[in-house]
Amino acid sequence: MSLAEKARTERPVAAREPRVADEHGRRIRGLELVWRYLLLLAVLALTVGPFLWQLSTSLKGPTEDIFSSPPAFLPEHPTLHNYERVAETIPVWDYALNSLKVAAANVVTNCVGSALAGYALARLRYKGRRAATLAFVLAMLVPVEGIVIAQFTTMRELGLNNTLVGVVLPGAVAAMNVLLMRNAFLNLPYEIEEAAFVDGANVWQRFRRIALPSVRGTLAVVAIFAFMGAWDDFLWPLIVLSDPSKFTLTIGLNYLHGTFANDERLVAAGTVIAVAPLIVLFACLQRYFFRGVGEGAVKG
Repeated sequence: MSLAEKARTERPVAAREPRVADEHGRRIRGLELVWRYLLLLAVLALTVGPFLWQLSTSLKGPTEDIFSSPPAFLPEHPTLHNYERVAETIPVWDYALNSLKVAAANVVTNCVGSALAGYALARLRYKGRRAATLAFVLAMLVPVEGIVIAQFTTMRELGLNNTLVGVVLPGAVAAMNVLLMRNAFLNLPYEIEEAAFVDGANVWQRFRRIALPSVRGTLAVVAIFAFMGAWDDFLWPLIVLSDPSKFTLTIGLNYLHGTFANDERLVAAGTVIAVAPLIVLFACLQRYFFRGVGEGAVKG
């Protein structure tokens, strides 16, 4: 058979092959594909739309009407003057530095503590391991509002009220992060550690050189969750802190909103300042984040 005849016979087969398929190789019809994209666009508008609107409002000058109908999304004369006014109104950079200290300490304590606790629950054999795992699961069921008074009295007895250490300590190791690390370590093959044990590696060496490098994705997930939880926390810092010089960013922005409730431009600028570090962190760790979700997924 010549090449031309072979091409003529194979062309109809290729034309019948589906152009768009899902992960299982199933053909996606045109109408279904359109509905999927419409759903994705709707979710994108609901999640990203408010932030883009706040960013647009923060860049509008005092002469622009932010309540016009229909609303003008793009500012006519973009300006950064609103961000300067925020810094002049409240010590926003000092508050941001306090929040950064709390968030960084929370990331370190959660990554270290969750990794150690998760490895102990997943790999070590001892009496009471199942009870310890159940305790972490039950800890997730207790609402924060139910124990906040006990936390406050504990910090007062320790002399840590009105300190950043008192802000960090209650969330130093989250139960959810421990369970994420536990399930990530459970997914590792036991044969690798058994080979290291035969070669003379002790528990600490197996943890540091074999297990921990294999769950870097889950560590990234824990770091993002810990940073977001500490950066966005409002209730606990409001309770434990009384010195304005030690306020975190969330408390400082609350004062901004209460003082200048009619100036939405300042509120929007402060919101963008608060959200920007979270976006930068996720952009830096997103490569590990999606891989880590699968590593530490909680199994039923």
